[in-house]
Amino acid sequence: MGDKVASTIENLQNPDQVSYLSQREAAEIDEILMGPLGFSVDQLMELAGLSVATSIAEVYKSSEYSRVLAICGPGNNGGDGLVAARHLHHFGYKPFVCYPKRTPKALYSGLVTQLESLSIPFLAVEDLPVDLSNDFDILVDAMFGFSFHGAPRPPFDDLIRRLVCLHSHDQTRQRAPVIVSVDIPSGWHVEDGDVGGEGIKPDMLVSLTAPKLCAKKFSGPHHFLGGRFVPPSIAEKYKLRLPPYPGISMCVRIGKPPQVDISALRENYISPVFLEDQLEADPIDQFRKWFDDAVAAGLHEPNAMALSTSDKDGKPSSRMVLLKGVDKEGFVWYTNYESRKGREISENPRASLLFYWDGLNRQVRVEGTVQKVPEEESEKYFHSRPRGSQIGAIVSKQSSIIPGREVLYQEYEDLEAKFSDGNLIPKPKHWGGYRLKPEVVEFWQGQKSRLHDRLQYSLKEINGRQVWKIDRLAP
Repeated sequence: MGDKVASTIENLQNPDQVSYLSQREAAEIDEILMGPLGFSVDQLMELAGLSVATSIAEVYKSSEYSRVLAICGPGNNGGDGLVAARHLHHFGYKPFVCYPKRTPKALYSGLVTQLESLSIPFLAVEDLPVDLSNDFDILVDAMFGFSFHGAPRPPFDDLIRRLVCLHSHDQTRQRAPVIVSVDIPSGWHVEDGDVGGEGIKPDMLVSLTAPKLCAKKFSGPHHFLGGRFVPPSIAEKYKLRLPPYPGISMCVRIGKPPQVDISALRENYISPVFLEDQLEADPIDQFRKWFDDAVAAGLHEPNAMALSTSDKDGKPSSRMVLLKGVDKEGFVWYTNYESRKGREISENPRASLLFYWDGLNRQVRVEGTVQKVPEEESEKYFHSRPRGSQIGAIVSKQSSIIPGREVLYQEYEDLEAKFSDGNLIPKPKHWGGYRLKPEVVEFWQGQKSRLHDRLQYSLKEINGRQVWKIDRLAP
């Protein structure tokens, strides 16, 4: 079953296996969405603009591509650009907006008011530099959508020419701004694409609802689908094959990402300096401060940590587990005592933990000795878990070889029926908690040019007392 799902997803990531809409079909779907299905224009515009912003954030980090110019047309696509600019502002970018043909409609004037309240600058066409390369990192082409007919009129014809010119400059420039087109690259034929071969060549295309036929001619490195509002009735009516959206994301990539030089991947971290006078005297107190920051930042599973163990011969292994408690005695997690990590801890009761909080450019390394938590502590935590998780802990003989997933399902269903009366589920003897008592704790804060801050606590015995010594380590 898993292989079949993986194969389906792989096929849908192939551009040749994704559905493409004609101009007529796209218009019909819009009419259905805003008619019998009850969507309003502003709802669809909000979802579209958010999809554009999240697609941009997926590829172009605000630390490197901060200056964004959204060029907005007179229709709905222009509205998508205005909404995208608002979201990009909240994502940490510095958006500017060029909106030459404003409409008095309340929906659009409301979007303008929202942007003005955020002090997002509006630039007139005549105030734009002739060469857009030096002033902006990202250019959002939100001028014309799939309903556009004919040739672009002033000032949009000139704006399109400026975008076209960006790709005809010589290659001595360090980096030209990237172009992101919303749904249709402006000036392209909705179905035939860049007919004359002299149109905009965007680096990213964000298709909305479903890709239009012209997207088959898109040759840039990044093609995303956004919107996430297509109901099953429309997908069935138009026989749409669309890639599944991952998790809670508002965008999904169509096709495979471009090949990259792994050795060239690097991030120049921008963080506040981390100085000794900011440290708590005890590393557990300092950890709690940073952990609270990770929770407040909304990071996904801030309690996820890499646990590294080794057997009696020193052969190491690592895996991700979840922190379930921290106190002056150490860091607690729960698992199967008969798993590989459990066997290795019994042979060599020393381990290390690594927390990595990407959104804050921080990591914490912990080294120390490990022992089981008291049985009553494990018992109490076990019964605080959802009943499904309790049954799962009994079913899984962690790290042992099984013939197939159906074995797990069957045993789970049997136990679910057995405990359907709501009585207490007994904790298995082979399941419980470990506590790592720290001896070394390092706090790492990423900085520019690899000059990272590394402050390390080491447990030392001084005059018969255990005290924490703090040292700064070279990055």
